Amino acid sequence: MKNRFNKKVPAAFLAAIAATAAGSASAALDTSPVTTALTEAGVAAGVVGAAVLVVYVGIKAFKFIRQAL
Repeated sequence: MKNRFNKKVPAAFLAAIAATAAGSASAALDTSPVTTALTEAGVAAGVVGAAVLVVYVGIKAFKFIRQAL
């Protein structure tokens, strides 16, 4: 099987990609929806993590008390 990723890309194509990337890099992007979504996801992950921790500690405490009796 021949490696298809080692082919050379024409210089004009690379120049067009570079020009497009440079133009879009200077555009102002509104990142507030992404930031809000990440914040909400972080809160949800914290709630789930706390619930898992409470269950884990509850199981350990139950086993500890049962062993002591």
